[in-house]
Amino acid sequence: MLLLDGDLVLSSSGSTGAASRTSDSGRELVAALLESPGIRHAVDRLKVAPERRISAGQEGAPKHVYVFQREYATVDPARVELVGTDEATTCIGVVIRNNKTGMTSVSHMDFPEIVEGGIKQMLELLGDDNAPFDVHLIGGFADASTKVVRSSGKKHIKQEGYSYPLCCKIVEVLHKSQLQFHLRSFCVLENNTKSDSFGNALPIIGGFVVETSSGVVIPATFDMDSRCPDEVVRRIRVSVSSYDPTWQGRLLETYDTQDDVFQIAPACWMPDWADIASSLNQLSDSEVLLRCSTSPAAEPPHFVENERRIWKYLIDTRTGKRRSQNTSPGCSIGQATEAGQGTRSASQGLPSSAVIVGAPTHGTNQKGNPPLR
Repeated sequence: MLLLDGDLVLSSSGSTGAASRTSDSGRELVAALLESPGIRHAVDRLKVAPERRISAGQEGAPKHVYVFQREYATVDPARVELVGTDEATTCIGVVIRNNKTGMTSVSHMDFPEIVEGGIKQMLELLGDDNAPFDVHLIGGFADASTKVVRSSGKKHIKQEGYSYPLCCKIVEVLHKSQLQFHLRSFCVLENNTKSDSFGNALPIIGGFVVETSSGVVIPATFDMDSRCPDEVVRRIRVSVSSYDPTWQGRLLETYDTQDDVFQIAPACWMPDWADIASSLNQLSDSEVLLRCSTSPAAEPPHFVENERRIWKYLIDTRTGKRRSQNTSPGCSIGQATEAGQGTRSASQGLPSSAVIVGAPTHGTNQKGNPPLR
C-alpha cells in the first residue's frame, strides 16, 4: 500500500484492505499525488539541493554502485556508501529502502512492462516484510503531447508520452501491494519539468544518489569513469535484452548483494546488429537524436557520443577487433572498490540464440526503425 504522511493515498474511509485499493488506478493515484501540498514541499526541497558530482578519480571517494537504465542494485549500507543513477529523461528512478536495516534498492525503470517484475526483484533482498519501506520516485517529466483523436464522429483527447504511463504503473503496483510503502519523494512529471529557451520541456533532475547510512537522497551526476564497470557492455545490454526471453518483464542484474561484487549477466544478440550499427553510425548527430531517443531535446550532451561508442563496439566485434560471440559480452565479475570501480576477475558468455533487436535506451519514436538504444 502506498502511504503519504502516514495515510493511505486515495483512502477516504481509512480502510487499508486490498479490496479497497484495487479500484485505485495509476491515473487517479498520480493525479492525487501531484496535487498534494506535502509532496510539492518535498519536491521543492529536493530541487534546490546542491547537485553532487560523483567521480571515481577522486582520492578517498566513497564506495558506490552505479545503476544503468533497466538495471537495479540492492546494497548493504555496511558495504556500500552510495547507490544511484543518472541520465534519466523519460525514465524514472525508483528507491526502496528498509527503514529498519538500511538495505537500499535502486532501479532505473524505462517501460511499464518491467515494473511489476522489477519491483518484485528489488524487494527480494530488502528483508522483513513487516518493516516500513521508504520510497522515492525521481525522474521523468511532462513529455506528453496532447492530440485530438476523432472516432465515430466523436472527439477524444489523447495524451502521448513515455513518462506518464510509466509513472502510473509504478504507483499502481506499489499501492496494490500488501507491504507499506511510505512515499518520501515524487519528483516526476510536472513536478520535474522546466523549459529551455526554445520552449522544449526538460527534466529538472535526471540523476541522484542515496546515502545508504541515512537514506538521504541527493541530486547527482556521474562522471564517465564512475559509471562502471563495463560501461559500454551494459549500455548494449539495454538494447539486446529487450526481446531476449531471459529478461522479459525483468530488470537487468548487475550487482551481487551478498558477495559485494559486480556480476553483469549477459544477454543474447545477433551478429547482423553490427550491420545495423554501421548504418546508424552514418547518421548525422541530429538524426541520431531523432531516431534513437524518445526525448531528443532533453538528452545530455554526451548522448550521441555514447551511441557511437556502442555502435563502434558492435562493429569491432564483427571485424574481429573484439571477441565474437552472440552474447552481450560476458558475465563480468569484479570486486567493488572504494571508488566504485569493478576489477574484472572472470568472464564468460552464454550460448548464442536468435533474438531481434531491442528497444532504444529511452524508447523509439519511429516504427520500423530498430535503433540500438
